[in-house]
Amino acid sequence: MIFDGNSSRKEFPSRSREMTPTTHQPSLAFKTRRLPAGDIDAAWKIITEYYEAAAVIARDAKDDLARIYFQDGAGVWLATIESSVIGCIALRPLTGLESSGEVKRLYVQQPYRGRGIAGSLYQELESYARECGYKFLYLDTTDEMVVAQRFYAALGYKLCARYNNNPQATIFMRRDLRVTRP
Repeated sequence: MIFDGNSSRKEFPSRSREMTPTTHQPSLAFKTRRLPAGDIDAAWKIITEYYEAAAVIARDAKDDLARIYFQDGAGVWLATIESSVIGCIALRPLTGLESSGEVKRLYVQQPYRGRGIAGSLYQELESYARECGYKFLYLDTTDEMVVAQRFYAALGYKLCARYNNNPQATIFMRRDLRVTRP
């Protein structure tokens, strides 16, 4: 099922992209798509896999995931190969920070890393965030996630002050969507 673009804020076009990235790994055709509200189970499965792989302490319960990420200005995007989910990313509005959202749960299964999948997921999320009128995207990570830090820095994220109370996070970053990416 593909998100049909309906939103009470404004209409968003339907998006499902098939991509064959050019990276150091062999070509791999995959699709990215934003999930509709009724598809919580697909999101939950890959996000719980991410929780285990990243040893996440601050976890959303399934009901909270549905409430937080399936609303206007939020979403969960999946990367798939045929019918298999291989990656995810999520966006939620940040309360208390005007025109801002938070990037969460970027994850690509180990055998599919280095093939442009994370970049494609992120690009879908950022495009949606711009359509929603976000000016800033925030994220948090840990000292151990060096590859993630480099990935986000290459996208134009800069270190910023702590903006949340995530006990596991040690690094906080912000991207100004009004500035052209490097």
